[in-house]
Amino acid sequence: MRKKTFAAAALLAAATMTLSACGSGGDGGKPVVSVSEDSARHRAVTVLDQPFEKPDLVLTDTHGEKYDLRKETAGRPTLLYFGYTHCPDICPLTMNNIAVAKKALPKADQDKLRVVFVTTDPARDTPTELGKWLKGIDPQFIGLTGDFATIQAAARSVGISIEPTTKDKNGKPVSVHGTQVVAFSPTTDGGYLFYGEDASVDDYTKGLPKIIKGQNP
Repeated sequence: MRKKTFAAAALLAAATMTLSACGSGGDGGKPVVSVSEDSARHRAVTVLDQPFEKPDLVLTDTHGEKYDLRKETAGRPTLLYFGYTHCPDICPLTMNNIAVAKKALPKADQDKLRVVFVTTDPARDTPTELGKWLKGIDPQFIGLTGDFATIQAAARSVGISIEPTTKDKNGKPVSVHGTQVVAFSPTTDGGYLFYGEDASVDDYTKGLPKIIKGQNP
């Protein structure tokens, strides 16, 4: 597996400059994708020497109930991703890659793992919309929505930058957000791994068994 150790502070500075604009527009209805040239985005996995603290985040899940991220995922191997359901490319690819890799785990380990998808587009991603979208990928995945400012602050606390949804020149919504997946240890609840946008099914398949045990891939 491709990996590199990074100081959390350095990664925070790099990751907050690493954004992808996901939306529809341009010629022929092709997806609009604009990404920074920062090389950290292209690493499959980055190991932090100083893990991020899990965000103190309370949002609404797909059942319309309050979900306390720290409380509900305490002591659980957890993957955290910020994206949105109308994304035409990066978000569904990332979630599907994780879902495929998850299915390779023993059933007991699948049940331990928490995969949390936090919307960056809460105006459109209602609990119902999130629920429908995630059900088509993996019914065990957790979808959260709520106040944008709260979501933005939580993302920033783990080195991921997101911006409010805007419209392109054709009037199509565009959501700009960091594309990293943060893995939290079940033993410390610290976020010690960053999976980049280019992480493949194979990268997750190799890494998840160790993440479940609180080990570095």
